Amino acid sequence: MPKPCANCNSRNAALKRPKNGALICRECFFDLFETEIHETIINNNLFKPGDKVAIAASGGKDSTALAHIMKVLNERYNYGLDLYLLSIDEGIKGYRDDSLETVKRNREQYQVPLKILSYKELYGWSMDEIVQQIGLKNNCTFCGVFRRQALDRGCEQLKVDKMVTGHNADDIAETVLMNILRGDIGRLERCVDIITHDEGGFSIPRAKPFKYTYQKEIVLYAYFKKLDYFSTECSYSPNAYRGHARELIKDLEQLRPQTIIDIVKSAEQFEFTNETISEDSTVKKRTLMNCVKCGYISSQELCRACVFLEGLNKGTARITLYSSHGQARAGREAMAKEIEQQSSSSSQTDAASTPQDKKPSQDKSLEW
Repeated sequence: MPKPCANCNSRNAALKRPKNGALICRECFFDLFETEIHETIINNNLFKPGDKVAIAASGGKDSTALAHIMKVLNERYNYGLDLYLLSIDEGIKGYRDDSLETVKRNREQYQVPLKILSYKELYGWSMDEIVQQIGLKNNCTFCGVFRRQALDRGCEQLKVDKMVTGHNADDIAETVLMNILRGDIGRLERCVDIITHDEGGFSIPRAKPFKYTYQKEIVLYAYFKKLDYFSTECSYSPNAYRGHARELIKDLEQLRPQTIIDIVKSAEQFEFTNETISEDSTVKKRTLMNCVKCGYISSQELCRACVFLEGLNKGTARITLYSSHGQARAGREAMAKEIEQQSSSSSQTDAASTPQDKKPSQDKSLEW
């Protein structure tokens, strides 16, 4: 026998909320889901009237639901936002090319302008080409570094004030767990921030309206709303370290659904002081500066994207990756000094001997 909706008590329940186990009807689920995200936006002052906002759109369920929600709430509550879709083409055949077709349909469905940037045009390399050189292990490290910078470049071109991403409560809980397992105090300190800005290493403030939203509820919302999204997983992601954290989170969620939000809320209470890190620790508070080569914000003189790109161009990407921890600082500083010497020298002979000149398109793409 159908059970009544626990919220309105007038319609039959259609689903069980993963967040709290409540049996509710479809209409109440839509209303609660959208209202909770609206409250997250208002309570955290994510936007102000007149803001130009880029929606990071991949075509997946999270970003498609985010685009739909931003469009709906912007009109319903008169946020006064100017919305754009921003997509990055990593160059993964059979995955990203198909998902971008979904994003293009979303552009028409929501009547929101779309900007697409590719790794190939920005860096001279596609992810398929990168994987051919470095293999399947740790390829997500390269992609993550390049993608973050590519999104910032897209925001610069669109001249937006903020960017929103589809990171949800599950994603943030996984990130907290990953940073704990890796002992990454620096990232652990800021990974639960609902807005990341210059202090977090990004030139454009990034907001997470889905911070307290369960992934399963996003899936239910997208399904019942019949949203047009791409559901195939990236062909390279099964090798990502995040997958291990995700499996553990899912196991814990089965035992206690509240686990996900509890991890997020607990991490919000972490406090880090100079005494938190021992004097002999290699983990230090970041001092941000601009990369001497591309101008992107970095904690070193040479940003990770330039270090990785240098390794790819020289054919030493694997060595660059594995040395990016223990000897990263010394290596980056040496490369930064070399670049400064090259830029200060007017000798054409010296310029012709540099690895960058063999592939001018790569270096040119790093210019803002």
